[in-house]
Amino acid sequence: MDPRTTSRRSFLSLAAGLPVAGAALAACGSSGPSSSTAQGGGGSAAAGAGAATYWFLSGQPQQAIREDSIKRFNAANPGGQITTTEFQNDAYKTKIKTALGAGQGPTIIWGWGGGGLKSYVDAGQVEDLTSWFDQNPAQKERRFPSSFGAATVNGKVYALPAETVTPIIFYYNKKVFDKVGVQPPKSWADIMTLVDKFNSAGVAPFSLGGQSRWTNMMWLEFLLDRIAGSEVFQKVFEGKPDSWSDPAVKDMLTKVQDLVKANGFIKGFSSITADSNADLAVFYTGRAAMMVHGAWTYGTMKANGGDFVSGGHLGYMNFPPVDPATDKGDPSDTVGNPGQYYSISSKASDAAKETAKKFFATTVLDDTENKAWIGSGSVPLVKGVDSQFPPGGDGDFLKFIYNVSANAKNFAQSWDQALSPTQAETLLDNIAKLFQLSVTPDQWISNLNAVIGK
Repeated sequence: MDPRTTSRRSFLSLAAGLPVAGAALAACGSSGPSSSTAQGGGGSAAAGAGAATYWFLSGQPQQAIREDSIKRFNAANPGGQITTTEFQNDAYKTKIKTALGAGQGPTIIWGWGGGGLKSYVDAGQVEDLTSWFDQNPAQKERRFPSSFGAATVNGKVYALPAETVTPIIFYYNKKVFDKVGVQPPKSWADIMTLVDKFNSAGVAPFSLGGQSRWTNMMWLEFLLDRIAGSEVFQKVFEGKPDSWSDPAVKDMLTKVQDLVKANGFIKGFSSITADSNADLAVFYTGRAAMMVHGAWTYGTMKANGGDFVSGGHLGYMNFPPVDPATDKGDPSDTVGNPGQYYSISSKASDAAKETAKKFFATTVLDDTENKAWIGSGSVPLVKGVDSQFPPGGDGDFLKFIYNVSANAKNFAQSWDQALSPTQAETLLDNIAKLFQLSVTPDQWISNLNAVIGK
């Protein structure tokens, strides 16, 4: 399972006493769906000509928030009810693909955007929502602009950005930095200088759960965006031949291997897993000075790291520029999960489609739902929602996540979610080999070019 699919959307839940590991197991199991009418008072959930269906993931606290939104919508719309079916993660990925292929999918499709959405678009399975956004400009205006990248295919919008944002963060251990007498990096040259200084002080520069592969990927995502901007990966996403042959890609790959060769990561990083949170423990115990990881790790570090978080020892920032003088990418850009995405089946009846669109316009990310997301320790992708964050402590972290997400000119979706399953597996396999120094940059590029568009 990919722990990001659940934990990345509730990064304070451990601090609030909810065990994320348990929630992740609940969401990533292999059992089948559970159905709910989600009635909001009056009538069957299937009542009315505009009856619609909605499939989404189980697993708390997200499940309860989604259920409440449907219940409130149904209470206000007795003539156009929505029936829900909840799936655990792996079961959902299999079921939704099969159902859509057979023309039997739900009216409203919960998803991750990116590569999965593109496959739906290519098969003509989802509604083009571009004109709906044109007719409802406030719905686009109130969301972070960067959230629409993973919802857009060939210049048209096919999904509603929804729920929450979880960018990848450059963390640093203030206690270790103070002990060694150094400052956070402002460039790639600074990072390499810090590598030497921390190694000399007997501290690993970076923690990394390299066995999980997608943790390594975060480094490439940031480096390529900083060096070249978003255009190179966009060409890969669009399936343009030999897109990985851009010179910036070789620069990115070479820098990563330079970092590995300089002992930039904790010894044995390729056998450390992110699933067990062993990489986090290496960081908050001071055995490593820095870590590039998701916002969802904050809660785990607060719950398990003693006074590391509560004592103000955790530092965090956006990934620094590579070379401020030559970078083509914007330093405000980020990567990770720019949102979750709701699409409408092209096979649904016109009446069901209208019910779905009414749900989008009246209930998704309304004030009640936003408060629930914030209460779960997440940042809804809505402009101005930061005014509802608690003061100090966790609120400061939420504010940081909000600012990174709201101000990003480009919020790149994690590559393994943006690409097709075939490309994603080849990508992850070659990333692991890259960090293990068992593939050269040129070999990496050739291997990835071979699966573009597949």
